[in-house]
Amino acid sequence: MHRHGGTIAVSLHDVEPATFERCALIRDWLNDNGVDRVTLLVIPAPDLHPFTDRRPEMADWLEECARGGDAIAQHGFQHRQARRVHGPRQFVAKLQAGECAEFVGLDIAETRRAVLAGRRLLKLAGIQPRGFVAPGYAYTGALRETLAQTFEWWAGIGRLHRVPDGTTTTAPALTLGTSTRFKRWTSPLVVRSGAAMSGDLLRLDLHPSDLDHPRCVQAVERVLRRSRDRAAVTYDELALR
Repeated sequence: MHRHGGTIAVSLHDVEPATFERCALIRDWLNDNGVDRVTLLVIPAPDLHPFTDRRPEMADWLEECARGGDAIAQHGFQHRQARRVHGPRQFVAKLQAGECAEFVGLDIAETRRAVLAGRRLLKLAGIQPRGFVAPGYAYTGALRETLAQTFEWWAGIGRLHRVPDGTTTTAPALTLGTSTRFKRWTSPLVVRSGAAMSGDLLRLDLHPSDLDHPRCVQAVERVLRRSRDRAAVTYDELALR
């Protein structure tokens, strides 16, 4: 359907066996709210176990979503920081991603092994990821170097980066915070305000825990109602522009 109100790119983070049912519910809920294309960010090996070992049916669901127009992207490897660093970098990583700053502290060889291992697991499950989103948007130089040799795009908190030509699409990702009471009260207002001021492209991040909190649900529903004139797009589609 051709629309005149710009585009909306919704990404659903942390898709893995422990969140599978919740993610499937969110995906159906988004469809009910007019979002027919979503980028699903899959954790290949949470707890260092391939996701297909825990929930084989998840691969079938992802395949069905992809047939319906969704994009499947790689979301780290295990989604947990394995090695802490000292000083300001760890402080920033903690603020940025909590315990999920997976690639902070890894050298280039370790980074490459983690990225390629995750990509291999997804391919074994029949998924061909074209893009990558780091957990918590915590990127490092080693990770960027690896992604430039591996994927067609990667997304940061403020931009989507196309690997082949180095161009970017600038748009901040609007994200709800649920880890503290303060974030649960303030982030819905930030998301609604950010959506109201967004340009041609509106990026909205969702996490499985967001639907546990009524204020967050209400904020997302309000944003989606006001975005009915926007056409839903995936990050794969944005990378082709």
